[in-house]
Amino acid sequence: MKRTLTSTSAITTALYIWAVPAFADMDAAKAFLDEHIEFSVMNRDEQEAEMQWFINAAEPFQGMEIQVVSETITTHEWEAGVLAPAFTAITGIQVTHDLIGEGDVVERLQTQMQTGQNIYDAYVNDSDLIGTHWRYKQVRNLTDWMAGEGASVTNPNLSLDDFIGLQFTTGPDGLLYQLPDQQFANLYWFRYDWFTDPDIMVAFEKQYGYELGVPVNWSAYEDIAEFFTGREIDGKTVYGHMDYGRRDPSLGWRFTDAWMSMAGMGDIGEPNGLPVDEWGIRVNEDSQPVGSCVARGGATNSPAAVYAIESYVKWLNNFAPPEAAGMNFSEAGPIPAQGAIAQQMFWYTAFTADMVGEGATAVLNPDGTPRWRMAPSPHGVYWREGQKIGYQDAGSWTLMQSTPVDRAQAAWLYAQFVTSMTVDLQKSHEGLTFIRKSTIQHESFTERAPLLGGLVEFYRSPARLQWSPTGTNVPDYPRLAPLWWQNIGDASSGALSAQEALDNLCSQQEAVMARLERAGVQGEIGPVLNDEMEPEFWLSRPGAPQARLENEDEEPITISYDEMIRSWQ
Repeated sequence: MKRTLTSTSAITTALYIWAVPAFADMDAAKAFLDEHIEFSVMNRDEQEAEMQWFINAAEPFQGMEIQVVSETITTHEWEAGVLAPAFTAITGIQVTHDLIGEGDVVERLQTQMQTGQNIYDAYVNDSDLIGTHWRYKQVRNLTDWMAGEGASVTNPNLSLDDFIGLQFTTGPDGLLYQLPDQQFANLYWFRYDWFTDPDIMVAFEKQYGYELGVPVNWSAYEDIAEFFTGREIDGKTVYGHMDYGRRDPSLGWRFTDAWMSMAGMGDIGEPNGLPVDEWGIRVNEDSQPVGSCVARGGATNSPAAVYAIESYVKWLNNFAPPEAAGMNFSEAGPIPAQGAIAQQMFWYTAFTADMVGEGATAVLNPDGTPRWRMAPSPHGVYWREGQKIGYQDAGSWTLMQSTPVDRAQAAWLYAQFVTSMTVDLQKSHEGLTFIRKSTIQHESFTERAPLLGGLVEFYRSPARLQWSPTGTNVPDYPRLAPLWWQNIGDASSGALSAQEALDNLCSQQEAVMARLERAGVQGEIGPVLNDEMEPEFWLSRPGAPQARLENEDEEPITISYDEMIRSWQ
């Protein structure tokens, strides 16, 4: 295995190795390929030809200094520590790749939108902002960019058809607004070794009357959580659930990302429910947001949403480690690797690297194979066939209109470099965040699949299509997203009931949309709120919002993990 650079000291080493040259040099490209690219879907001649294209295209920008930014995850750490200095050495463009929190990325992008000041030359921001970008028109749409001002710096080997997430970064107008850089899904995670232990299986079936397996619905998930919580296994006190509850931006992501869709709050549709999405926002036939509260046809405070929050609070308090309530996304993510968690309904595959590394010996067999597996998350009682079942993060390159053309061109070269067919397979082995079909299908991942607990099988299966980011119903992500964690935090802490917190949330979302409507800043695709009606007017109609079910405790269903994997293959 070639040496890779990911630690702080290694990043320093990388910056030293790839010191800025006086001029771009193919020797630097060859050294980079020798040192860091063990896996590629392209042969060496093709790799060198692609590197030569970058050298030629970058010639007008030699000596330019650009700044780009992304959130801090393993994939972006490898980009910043290895690919950014390599790009500098190969092209002569000095690129600084900043790593900051996801919330900070959105804040900087919002500030650039509001002020027109060029803070960064390119952003890797989630495709969750596609509705914002499409409506405000403050980012360059890449369809026109690649045919116009960006034509001379668009890689002829970019191969857009090879990307798996372009539907997430394309607006209703059919234009591409962002280029995916990394993708990861939220899936169900569980201890396969415990679930297949004969003694544990017998004990579970004796207590609950059905077989222990991957839970298909929330009722089964809750039974399994109850069964494992408090048990002594392998010398540890086990918990049947893992989550987090700190009042923090990541608490909102938990619900807008997919918790609500898994509960069944929205409408049927792929990649997102229409006309009501997983934020509970209803749009009209022109994709204009018309409401969030049930009184306007939304579902944010609907019975399904209340059921979702009440289930979350119950499981967090009863089945998760006590410290989980004070954790955020990044703190809670690695906890299952410590060996005391039986299952997690909503686990981001971005943490897969933490599950196969040196710190994960508690959940690995002596030969390095995992004692855990990942599978589709269970769905709630309001969920219907054809609805979105989970979230897929698609961190994507975004060029702002306020960035000068030459700086945007140079940044676009870097964005293409880190997503290129030369680089992507290696990057995916480092961070396990897939964006290209050719990478997913490569034989090196067929060989590595047994070590990754179902990740490769998931991404190769048609099931992947039911996982998607936030869609275009959300008119202003930066303004609306903070409302979620602030209000969900009130429910999580017990300060308010689920219904009270969601009533506040939907009212605040509508207040933001009303201001956008009055300001007219989003033109004919901005919000135009419905008149308020009695809730029964909407609850009695087909689709979302759904009326409250008399019985929210459905019959539990489980499935054999091995049977599920065979169905994918």
